[in-house]
Amino acid sequence: MSYRETAEAIYKHIGPADNIIAPYNCMTRLRFSVKEEHFTKEDLLAVDGVKGVAVVGSGWQIILGPGKAQKVTAELKAITAAKYGSESLRDLAAKATVGDGADLREAIRKRNTATCKEGLKKISRIFIPVIPAFIACGLITGILNSVGKIEPALTGAAWFQIAAVAGNAAFWGLNLFIGMSAAREFGGTPVLGGVLAAVVSHPALANITLFGEQLTPGRGGVIAVLLLCFFAATLEKKLQRVIPDMFTLFLTPFLVVVISTVVAVGICQPLGNFLSEAVGTAATTSIYKGGAFTGFILGGTFLPLVLLGVHQGLTPIHADLLARYGATVLLPVLAMAGAGQVGASLAVYAKTKNKALRKTVASALPVGIMGIGEPLIYGVTLPLGKPFIGACIGGACGGAVQAAFGVGAATLGISGLPLAAAATDIPVYLIGLITAYAVGFAAAYLIGFTDPVSPEKEG
Repeated sequence: MSYRETAEAIYKHIGPADNIIAPYNCMTRLRFSVKEEHFTKEDLLAVDGVKGVAVVGSGWQIILGPGKAQKVTAELKAITAAKYGSESLRDLAAKATVGDGADLREAIRKRNTATCKEGLKKISRIFIPVIPAFIACGLITGILNSVGKIEPALTGAAWFQIAAVAGNAAFWGLNLFIGMSAAREFGGTPVLGGVLAAVVSHPALANITLFGEQLTPGRGGVIAVLLLCFFAATLEKKLQRVIPDMFTLFLTPFLVVVISTVVAVGICQPLGNFLSEAVGTAATTSIYKGGAFTGFILGGTFLPLVLLGVHQGLTPIHADLLARYGATVLLPVLAMAGAGQVGASLAVYAKTKNKALRKTVASALPVGIMGIGEPLIYGVTLPLGKPFIGACIGGACGGAVQAAFGVGAATLGISGLPLAAAATDIPVYLIGLITAYAVGFAAAYLIGFTDPVSPEKEG
């Protein structure tokens, strides 16, 4: 099926247009909420190309895979927008929360009482647009680090230094990217979010002393930017309600920048710095002091987070670690969960006599090896039950190896074999990856599962 046909098939089940609330996508999933659930998981799973379906709170998630999720979502938005006529999805989403959508607002509030889940969704939507930049720049940095270790003389070459600038570009402009994305997600003007992120990152802050303390550019990292953009967007919306229309074009952005700058320097940067240091210290200390035990726990419990679709909420932690230390020690550990999944799925392939299941494993394994685990989760290990446990055991053992040696990654947004290129210690990362494959395979093979061909017979 084409992307349009897939979107139309999904729309046929979840529509009509006014039943669909705020569709968007992450790297592998189409996400949305609905007013009325007049369809089932099985309806959506029957759509060709759908690899899995999850329900988190009042939100639905359709696993489509990398690239496809974005294109199918775009087609679904186009279909929905055409049904609505001239009104945009953003206008309708706003109506669903105020005024004539009061009943809908109350229904959603009752069904989605877990505020933290909604917060994680927002964080996910803020960072998703930035992830491709992290991937590109992180891979460039990782490759250059490897080249520099093999041949140190090359580090002085102009091409090497230019490539190093390209590899550092995402992290140099990180606050600006996050500022614009966060302001948009919080309902403010994106460029004002970028301006305020530039304020807290401006190098001239280093020349200013306030109340006897020298200011620091970038203090508080992405956490300070998130806090600042949330405040600025809230302030902007309040000002737009009280300032007359004829003055709002001039006064609103002026007051937002002036007031938010004061709040940024006086509150957001100190608070963001405290939180950033706490998170960074907790993450690095738990890995370096807890070693293999910490890695075992984190690697073994990460798959359930992926299952719930809230793993993207960890992105700000990875981003902050990258900004502070140049690498995230959490990502290689957590990436082992996907590797354990690959090993467990190989065990299923080796044991099952079901041709359809073998075909599913064979089609999903390549993307699983490349770090996209949802097709294997929803298509293989989770439906069978016991192999999912084997996958978690494999991820735990692989995570123990990564944590024991303190392997870091210079990027985020990728996993599996591709992450090796951005790892701080490529050989050890590969050893951990192979460990997760092998243990996941052995655990799933020994635990066994009920083969779909013979339900009464344990495989």
